Amino acid sequence: MTVADTSITARPAQISSWTLIWIAAVTVVAILYMMPGIAPWAVKYPSDAVIPISDWISAFMAWVKANFTWLTRGITDIVNVPLQWAISLLAKGWKFGYGPDALVLPRLSWIGICAAFALAGFAFGGGRLAALAAGCMIYIALFGQWDSAMLTLALIAISVPLCVVIGLGLGIVAFRKPWFDRAIIQPMLDLMQTMPTFAYLIPMLLLFGNSPVSGMLATAIFAMPPMVRATVLALKRVPHEIDDFGEMVGCTERQKLLKVLLPSGRPTLMVGVNQVIMLALNMVIISSMIGAGGLGYDVLLALRALKIGQGMEAGLAIVALAIVLDRLSQAAARQRPSVHVADQNFVHRYPMLTAAVAVLAGTTLLSLFLPAFASVPAAIKMSTAPWWKAVVDWVNIHFFDAIEAFRTILLLYVLNPIRDFLVEFPWLGMVLLVGLAGYRLSGPRLAVLVVLMTAFCAATGLWEKSMATLYLCGVSAVIAAIFGIALGIAASRSDRFAAFLMPICDTLQTLPSFCFIIPVVMLFRVGDVTAMIATVLFAIVPAIRYTNHGIRQIPESLIEAATVSGCTPRQMFWRVQLPLALPEIMLGLNQTVLLALSMIIICAMIGTRDLGQEVFIALAKADAGRGLTAGFAIAFIGIVADRLLRASTDRLQSRLGLV
Repeated sequence: MTVADTSITARPAQISSWTLIWIAAVTVVAILYMMPGIAPWAVKYPSDAVIPISDWISAFMAWVKANFTWLTRGITDIVNVPLQWAISLLAKGWKFGYGPDALVLPRLSWIGICAAFALAGFAFGGGRLAALAAGCMIYIALFGQWDSAMLTLALIAISVPLCVVIGLGLGIVAFRKPWFDRAIIQPMLDLMQTMPTFAYLIPMLLLFGNSPVSGMLATAIFAMPPMVRATVLALKRVPHEIDDFGEMVGCTERQKLLKVLLPSGRPTLMVGVNQVIMLALNMVIISSMIGAGGLGYDVLLALRALKIGQGMEAGLAIVALAIVLDRLSQAAARQRPSVHVADQNFVHRYPMLTAAVAVLAGTTLLSLFLPAFASVPAAIKMSTAPWWKAVVDWVNIHFFDAIEAFRTILLLYVLNPIRDFLVEFPWLGMVLLVGLAGYRLSGPRLAVLVVLMTAFCAATGLWEKSMATLYLCGVSAVIAAIFGIALGIAASRSDRFAAFLMPICDTLQTLPSFCFIIPVVMLFRVGDVTAMIATVLFAIVPAIRYTNHGIRQIPESLIEAATVSGCTPRQMFWRVQLPLALPEIMLGLNQTVLLALSMIIICAMIGTRDLGQEVFIALAKADAGRGLTAGFAIAFIGIVADRLLRASTDRLQSRLGLV
C-alpha cells in the first residue's frame, strides 16, 4: 500500500474589499492632484457655482435688525440693570444726582472682598483654601489690577448665573425629551462649542450694541454648553432606586425633579457650574472687543502695543481670579448638605456667610473715612512689567540668531510645504476621502454629515482658507499630541514628575489664550511659526492629562496579572498599559484638536491667513454674513474632526472589549 504525499500550500493573503476601495480612492485623488487639467472643476471649486450664503445671512441680519431692534434693545435694558448694579457694587460705586449735592455711595472695600473670599475658602475647604483665596485676591490688588478685576468679576457674577439657569432648563428638557435632545439640543451645543468666539461678537454687536451687555451675552453663549451636558449627565446618573422612591412617596413630576433628582445630582451639576466659570473667564478677553472692559481689555491693549509686561500682569490676574473661583466651586461641589436643626436662626445656620457680610459692611463703612480701605494705596503696589520686558530683551539679544534660524528652517522645510500641499488639494478628493472615512468608522449617517460639512467649505468659496486653517491646526495638534502624550506617559510613571507637571498644566489651562501670543510674538515675530508655537502651548494640556489619567486608571488586578505572567516593564507598558489607555488618549487627542482650532482663530490677529482672518475682517466691517459664514466653516471643520475621532475611539474600544 502506498501513501500519496499531500502538500499543503499556503493560501495567498486576501486583500479586503475596503483596502481595495481605499487604494482606488487614493489613486483617483492622486491623479487629480498631479494632473489637475483632467477635471479642473474637481480641483478648484468653480467660482460661478459658489453659494452666496454670506449674502443671505447679511440680508437676514439686516431684516432682524430693522424689525426687532425694539426687542433686542429692550433685552439690553433689562439685562443691563443687574449688570450695572454688580459693576457699581464691585467696581465703581453709586452716584445719585449731579453737582456738589450728589449722593455718592462707595463700592465694596477691597479689604472686605479679600476677607470675604478668605472666609468662603475657610467655609468650603479649611485654612489652606482660605489662604489660597486670600493670597490670590491680594496678589491682584498689589499688582495694580484691582479695578479691572472687579469689572471682570461683575461680568462673571451676572453671566454665570444666567448660563446656569438657562443651561439647567435646557438640560432638563433634554433629559425629559431624548428625541428633542438628539435632534435639536445636541447639534446646537456642538455648534456653540466649535463656532469661533469672534463669530459670536458680530451679531451681538449688531443686535445689542457696543456695550458690556453684548460682551456678557456673548460670554453666556460660549459658556453655557457644559451646564446643559452636566445637567443631562447628572439626571441620568441618579439611581433608579431613588427615582422609584420619589414615585412611591407620591411626588408629582415637578416635586420629584426639584426635591429628588436635582439634589441627588448636585455633585455633577456643580462640576458643570465649575466649567461654566472657567469658560466665562476664558471669554472675557474676546468680549472686551465689544465693550465688556475689565482685565480682558487690558490684555487686548497690551497685545496691540506689544507690551509684554502689562499683558502678562493682566493675564496672570485673570489666572489668579480663575484659580480662586475654580477652587471655591470645586470645594462647594464636594460639600455635603448640612443637617437641618430646628429653632436655628440665620446667623447660627450660616455663620461664615454672616461674618462675610459683616466684614464687607464694616470695611465699606470705614472706606468713607479711610482712603486706604476704599482703594489700594499706591505705596504698596508693585509691578513685574520691567522684568518681563528685560527677560525677552535678554533672550532676543543673546539668542536672536538661533531663534531666527529655527524659525526659518521650520517655515521653509515644514510649514510651507504642508500648507502648499493642502491648499492645492482637490476639494472633491477631500470630500471623497472624508466621506469614506466616516462610512468606514460609523456608517452612512456619519458619512453624509462629514461630506456635507466638508463640501460647505468649498461651496461657500472658502476652500483655500479652510485648508490653510486645517494645515496650521493639524500641524499644531500633531506636535501638541506627540509632546503631550510623551509627558503624560512620563507623569504616569513617576509621582514626583506628576507633582511637578500638574501645576504647570493648571497654569496653562487657566492662562488666557492671548497671553500665549504676547511673549511668542516678541521672540518669533508675527506669522505661522508664532501661531503654531502659541497653539501648541495652549492645546497640549488635554493630551497630558488624558494620557496620565488613562494609564493610571488601569485596574491593579490587570497589572498584577501581567506581572504574574512574567511581563517585563517594557512589555507591561506596550502590551498592557498603552492598549488599555488608548481610548482615554484618543479622547485627549480629540480635545487637543478642538483647542488647537480655537487658538488658531485667535492667532489670526498676528498675521495668519486663514478663516480666522475672514472673521476679523468681518468684525472690523460689522459684516455678519461674512463673519458667520467663516465661523460656520471653522465650526464644521471642528465637528468633522470631533466626529471622526469619536468614531475611531468607539471602534477602538469595541476592539478592546471595553464597550
